[in-house]
Amino acid sequence: MPIIPTPKIWMNGTLVDWEQATVHVGTHTLHYGTGVFEGVRAYETDRGPGLFRLTPHIERLYRSAHILGMPIPYSVAEIVAATKEVVRTTGLPACYVRPLAYYGYGEMGLDTGPCTVDIAIMAWGWPSVRGAATDARGLKLKVSSWRRHDHNIMPPEAKTVGNYVNSSLAKAEARKAGYDDCIMLNPQGFVAECTAENIFVVRNGVVHTPPLSAGGLEGITHDTVRTLARDLGYEVRTTELSRSDLYIADEIFVCGTASEVNMVASVDDRTVGYPGPIGTAVKATFQKAARGQDPKYSAWVELAG
Repeated sequence: MPIIPTPKIWMNGTLVDWEQATVHVGTHTLHYGTGVFEGVRAYETDRGPGLFRLTPHIERLYRSAHILGMPIPYSVAEIVAATKEVVRTTGLPACYVRPLAYYGYGEMGLDTGPCTVDIAIMAWGWPSVRGAATDARGLKLKVSSWRRHDHNIMPPEAKTVGNYVNSSLAKAEARKAGYDDCIMLNPQGFVAECTAENIFVVRNGVVHTPPLSAGGLEGITHDTVRTLARDLGYEVRTTELSRSDLYIADEIFVCGTASEVNMVASVDDRTVGYPGPIGTAVKATFQKAARGQDPKYSAWVELAG
């Protein structure tokens, strides 16, 4: 989905024009993938754009940087404030926001010690990446031939730039084979996550989701969905899941900031229950909570203005 420019991008404490927000070809992260980033959604509310769970997203940015040993030269509060400022400059009622911390220009080589850390925050209008047509028929997934990272190869709990080469390869394979996306297994053969979404599998009314040790990202939307499901009265368990567990599921749904909550219609051409009652209920509650329409979850919405 193409990016439509908005007026300003925040770079190292300064708002610059979209077209002027450039980096040198010698930028370290461009060569070595050593950046960390976030994806945050601002939803339209009756009080203006509301950033959904903004502070937890920025806190995760700092955790990712800490795993990489990357010192971010701003506080969490400063990046939260800068993100809200960028959203205000767009003039949009709703948008997607991308904070990025990266090693900048001036040093080359694998040692990141001498490198500067630069920060950029951009925002643009970006509806759910799945689209209404896909949502109406349910996701068609396959199990990828690409495995999710081992914890001692690339840290999957850090949202790092380089980690997403793994996801891009898996996504391209799935799309070329005629699927919407794929499910990735870890080196031990257990379910980790999708290319950019956490996964929930329902059996006999119980919601199961893989442990973080399986290789999935500690998702903010994942945490949101677990909370909503429990609040709706469903039992949620952290469970190691095999490939066969996917095939015999009563229903499957996936979630992420960019894609929100989506239900699955098939895995490897084996149909699962669609639309499932639990996924349907969770999705409807999520949509209300994200837009500030449910007072129970009002603290999750931080207004941009």
